[in-house]
Amino acid sequence: MNETLQPIFDEVLARNPGEDEFHQATRELLESLDPVVRLHPEYADAAIIRRICEPERQIIFRVPWVDDNGQVQLNRGFRVEFNSALGPYKGGLRFHPSVYLGIIKFLGFEQIFKNALTGMPIGGGKGGSDFDPKGRSDAEVMRFCQSFMTELYRHIGEHTDVPAGDIGVGGREIGYMFGQYKRITNRYESGVLTGKGISWGGSLVRTEATGYGTVYFAQEILKARGTSLDGTKVVVSGSGNVATYAIEKAAALGATVVACSDSSGYVVDEAGIDLELLKEVKEVQRARIDTYAEKRGDSATFVAGGSVWDVPCDIALPCATQNELDEAAAATLVRNGCTVVAEGANMPCTPEAVRVLTEAGVSFAPGKAANAGGVATSALEMQQNASRDSWSFDYTESRLQETMVRIHDRCLETADAYGQPGSYVAGANIAGFIQVADAMLALGVI
Repeated sequence: MNETLQPIFDEVLARNPGEDEFHQATRELLESLDPVVRLHPEYADAAIIRRICEPERQIIFRVPWVDDNGQVQLNRGFRVEFNSALGPYKGGLRFHPSVYLGIIKFLGFEQIFKNALTGMPIGGGKGGSDFDPKGRSDAEVMRFCQSFMTELYRHIGEHTDVPAGDIGVGGREIGYMFGQYKRITNRYESGVLTGKGISWGGSLVRTEATGYGTVYFAQEILKARGTSLDGTKVVVSGSGNVATYAIEKAAALGATVVACSDSSGYVVDEAGIDLELLKEVKEVQRARIDTYAEKRGDSATFVAGGSVWDVPCDIALPCATQNELDEAAAATLVRNGCTVVAEGANMPCTPEAVRVLTEAGVSFAPGKAANAGGVATSALEMQQNASRDSWSFDYTESRLQETMVRIHDRCLETADAYGQPGSYVAGANIAGFIQVADAMLALGVI
């Protein structure tokens, strides 16, 4: 790491003990900034980098709620409002037992630069809770969401902080939270949350946007390599929202998606994943992935545990969670001839995996670039709410695709300009950083 940046990283470690994911995210950014600080020492002189690594605001609160047995349950809620130099804080809410402050800070930090890459006027933030919606009734989820929003409402607003969904937070949870926000404030402030239902202020394509955008980015990588998705074999990890719509768009562009997964294992379907069956199993029945194999018949095989990355493929789309694809899995992908890895989830590849992939010549697209389509379409939802308008599916999807093409090209151009040709990691980190840093310089010491 650059000698100017190492003390900054040491300070991050000292000030944020035990937050491994946040340390990993800051290290990745700082390691990309060596050519930037050599050409532009003003960023270090003005302590821009130190300030970017420190959230503007960190909110932690208790969330008490009553389960269906009348027992009081207690969870912890978080909202990290990381950087507002470009606009109101924007980033999702994650409900999962693994959530703690370090996870939220890593996600919020990544969100700063992801949002900058979209070209939209939005800052970076993230939030959530260690509440687990799995196995809970709709009534329990509603009571939790209402309690969560009873505290969160005082910190958000369409010009202040605009949350959305993430792992464990879909349309159901957004609806309950928006209802409680409206109830408390006595305002129909559509722009305060994104990912809303279509009939009450949501945007077409928002549900599909992260998965679609990841595939569009992969498509642009292949174009730059002189090939296309048509006829390729794709493996997708996860089977939630991002994975589902990555599967849909990859298939629509001529690929065959042969495997997907959940925390219990993975399925291999050489005939191609049956998307409608997958949606029925995961979204309607809320069942495990082995149910897909049971219903699909002879073409599908369920493998308990193990690694979905053992399945040979041309394109790998990790769409589950952070650090799911490690060094050994990356080596397997390389041996099996994989040429492109695009992150649909946030930081799903470990640093060691990224090193293995890049050294082998695999085109690797980090999440802050490849999965930016979700937040970009959230910003489009905010535009529609602000103008009391509603756009067609085709028009909104065309805006999404334009955004992903623009991000792809910007990453490559920036990497070339700073002596890192072909590196999507360097391009994404440097382009996002410079946009935020220049705004902070213009705004004074904030």
